[in-house]
Amino acid sequence: MPNARDIAWRVMRGSGAVNHPALRRSVRAAFIGASASIFVLVAFVVTDGSPAWWLVLLAGIVGAVAGSLGARALRPVGERLFGITTYGRLLELANPAHPLLRKLMTLAPGTYTHSVVAANLAEAAAEAIGCNPLLTRVGAYYHDIGKMTRPEFFFENLGGGANPHDGASPGDSTAIIIAHVEDGLQLAHAYHLPPEIVHIIGEHHGTSVVTCFYRKAAEQDASVFESAFRYPCALPQTREGALIMLADGCEAAVRALGQPTDEQVASTVRKVVGARLADGQLEQSTITTAELDIVARTYTRMLVSMYHPRMEYPDAIPRRPHADIHHQPQGA
Repeated sequence: MPNARDIAWRVMRGSGAVNHPALRRSVRAAFIGASASIFVLVAFVVTDGSPAWWLVLLAGIVGAVAGSLGARALRPVGERLFGITTYGRLLELANPAHPLLRKLMTLAPGTYTHSVVAANLAEAAAEAIGCNPLLTRVGAYYHDIGKMTRPEFFFENLGGGANPHDGASPGDSTAIIIAHVEDGLQLAHAYHLPPEIVHIIGEHHGTSVVTCFYRKAAEQDASVFESAFRYPCALPQTREGALIMLADGCEAAVRALGQPTDEQVASTVRKVVGARLADGQLEQSTITTAELDIVARTYTRMLVSMYHPRMEYPDAIPRRPHADIHHQPQGA
């Protein structure tokens, strides 16, 4: 998992953050303000002719330093008061040492790993279609934090152990699975996550169907309603949210294949993207069909490299007795 410095460097170099209009305006304003302050100080000293000119200069320097430190100290207050999420705040949340991510790593390691892979996918797609890559990565890190409340009920955390859903009804299992969204929202508010991340947590499943338990229920009773197995959540409202929804589904579906071929990965990704699109899950996110094609190709390329079949390594050749480090018998 990349650290905050790596993410910041990639954002500044590769995502166009340097050319972001807000950043350009901030740099321009800072330069103009500093230039104006210096001009006023110089003009005052020249026209006044006071022998205490150095006091004026010292006061200007102290004021500049105090203003800078004050602005830095008050940044969290301003962010929360005005609902602004800065790059600095996102970099703090992307740090794996953040208490919430450490808790997820400890209580639900399978979910944590899934979230990191989904973040890699979503960030790459965000860069490809011109979204905010840092916001997308951070949103993917936190989208499943609600699973740490009941980690044993999610397949990625079973680790080969007994499946607790085997003894539960499809309806009860669905209720537990769906509850991870509300649990995630409660954790997000408790840890004061930014509104953009809160929205992603609440929207990353939209109104999609919990397919496996719906099929299980339909096999037991053909009269069940599909609506009883849908998430009661909002649809993704942004392209970043749509990317995370798709990364979440594609990663889980491809991982379930075991060791898929390249063709199986491509087919699975297209199937997941097509199903979300046909189900209306992306209609409020403003993402276009052309961008979805780029997203599907990006996810396929990355998932092929992650889940390709690997060669089996032979057992190590046992060393012969009285052999040196080059496995050659020692001389008499």
